Amino acid sequence: MYIVSRTARFVRGALLSYGPRTLKRYVWNKEFAVGTWNFIDNTAGDCVYPILEKYARNGSVLDLGCGPGNTANEMGVNSYSSYLGVDISEEALAKAVRRSNSSGRGNKNRFEAGDFIAFKPEGRFDVILFRESMYHVPLGKIKPMLDNYSSHLTDRGVFVVRMYLTHPNGEPIRRPTRMVEVIGKSFGMIEKAHDSKTGAGVIVFSPRPHA
Repeated sequence: MYIVSRTARFVRGALLSYGPRTLKRYVWNKEFAVGTWNFIDNTAGDCVYPILEKYARNGSVLDLGCGPGNTANEMGVNSYSSYLGVDISEEALAKAVRRSNSSGRGNKNRFEAGDFIAFKPEGRFDVILFRESMYHVPLGKIKPMLDNYSSHLTDRGVFVVRMYLTHPNGEPIRRPTRMVEVIGKSFGMIEKAHDSKTGAGVIVFSPRPHA
């Protein structure tokens, strides 16, 4: 049973990283529609928030792979001035809009449908956030994708990535560890945080100045 479950997770992960956009949209819409991801509706107190608010500094946030809008509605309301969430799932975005309207943030939070790997935003942002979404980026596409988004950072802007880096026993999780290595080779690390109890990690980095 464990082998079957592990194989199913591997196949799903491969499809969501390498599959065509229409297939990815179908899978995410179906999962959000049936409540598979309801457990992320309340993530208040997560380790990402103090760091996210520190670098947002009442500025603009671009959240790539924003899901149902939990981040947009749980970060401090006075810690940012504008928020753009992007997700491939219309089901998730509809929930994000409803939640933002209910919380009184409808004027600050807006959402667009799209595959964030190839999304082309307008304007520049103080924080570009990948909260768990970096898992779905093939290793070979991480640097080109971040290079493209670098031009959409303000002069003080940073990337923030949150994902699980270690197992409960403290052993590093292989793929996220490789992702951090890829990022570290091409970008300037500013801050790293790790919650040993949950295994969650947050890294903050910016494009290195051109020589």
